[in-house]
Order: sequence, then structure tokens, then C-alpha cells
Amino acid sequence: MKNTIRVERAIKDITQQDLAVAVGVSRQTINSIEAARYVPSTVLALKIARYFGKAVDEIFTLEEGD
Repeated sequence: MKNTIRVERAIKDITQQDLAVAVGVSRQTINSIEAARYVPSTVLALKIARYFGKAVDEIFTLEEGD
């Protein structure tokens, strides 16, 4: 699953830690999601999308084989 979290963070000029605190997870979790090593739960994906003011499918997209 691809995501645009790194881009969205750059637009808002926030760190992984800032986002992690805002959505209630660790910085390592945000890092793993950005690197596509971890697929977030539905609840976490919704929290991240809400934080950025976007729809979930604007942040997360399925790749071939997902």
C-alpha cells in the first residue's frame, strides 16, 4: 500500500513525532507506515486522513498485488 504521508507532512511542515503525537501512536509507527513496512488499522488510517483534512483514499492507495 502506497501513501503520501511524507508529502503531507512536508506541506504542513511537521515531523514524524508531531504526527505521531497527534494521532496517538509512536514515531516508529509513522516511520513504518511511510516506508510501507506496516499497514495501519482502519481507525489509524482515518485519524491520519482527518489530521491532514483529506479522504483516506487521498492518503493511502492500493498497489497491484495488495
